[in-house]
Amino acid sequence: MQNYVTFDMSKPLDFIPIGRIAIDFNPTDMYMPLSESSNFNKYVGGSPANIAVGLARLGCKVGFCGCVSDDQFGDFVVNYFEKEGIDTSKITRAKNGECIGLTFTEILSKEKSSILMYRDNVADFCMTPEDIDEEYIASAKAIVISGTALAKSPSREACLKAMMLAKKNNTRIVFDIDYREYTWKSKDEIAVYYSLVAQNADIIMGSREEFDLTEGIVGVKESDPESAKYWQSFGASICVIKHGKEGSTAYTNDGKFYTIKPFPAVKLKGFGGGDGYGSSFLYSLLQGKDIIDCLEFGSASASILISAHSCSDAMPSAKQVEEFIKKSKEEYGEMVARA
Repeated sequence: MQNYVTFDMSKPLDFIPIGRIAIDFNPTDMYMPLSESSNFNKYVGGSPANIAVGLARLGCKVGFCGCVSDDQFGDFVVNYFEKEGIDTSKITRAKNGECIGLTFTEILSKEKSSILMYRDNVADFCMTPEDIDEEYIASAKAIVISGTALAKSPSREACLKAMMLAKKNNTRIVFDIDYREYTWKSKDEIAVYYSLVAQNADIIMGSREEFDLTEGIVGVKESDPESAKYWQSFGASICVIKHGKEGSTAYTNDGKFYTIKPFPAVKLKGFGGGDGYGSSFLYSLLQGKDIIDCLEFGSASASILISAHSCSDAMPSAKQVEEFIKKSKEEYGEMVARA
């Protein structure tokens, strides 16, 4: 097979996600409005944090760059990471009373979920360029930059510094676009910072909407292949464009593409799948799997996640994903894929 992305296997850490660690409160009173929900389970949340946990569960050596609140909730997320075997040496504490981001999820039905975020004065935006250490970035095979971390200073400058150091030290750059409307001031601002990272990334992952936002200034591309070709002209090796229920496609820099449909799932909620997908896709890529097998692993993990109550807590092991794929194929046949 062709190696679209080569990793320096001599580096001790596999991945360093960068960005927000938050707390999710998911209602245990299922399928009712948030206004009527009384009971919640508390989980570590935030897309980069979920991806970090997902990668660790799959057996990767994972670090993290981020900032959390200097209180009991900050203790909760750092302790959780440490239990999962994630290096927390570069997780800093907010110095001026900033709070950790809170996410209250509303699970109205299996098909309809929404998210209420408390993101004012949050700790994760307090990550500074000084918190980004060159030796640490150089010790990883890849960093994963989350688009939400680009929404505000000084967090955005910290991400851009990490990106520059990664380029300098042969550390691969993954851009998980991860759009959240909160905090952004305008679509132009989104396009400026998203495109800055996309132009330097080796792997870009996002939904069609997220690619549209990234391309907001240069002109929205008319099709997924055109989007992929545009970003690959800057050096991206792989662009993964997701279409929800319609499946996802990975476009590689040799002009090929690979498409997979979602695995059937007993759906519990409509969120969390993307983080399971991202961690399992990246893990598979590091393992040297063919692109279609990376997509399959990611798609299976996404289906496991939307069938579970939590995001971070439900991240599967490699064995669990393999068993899920085997069982699904026995029941439903091969997934629809083409190259």
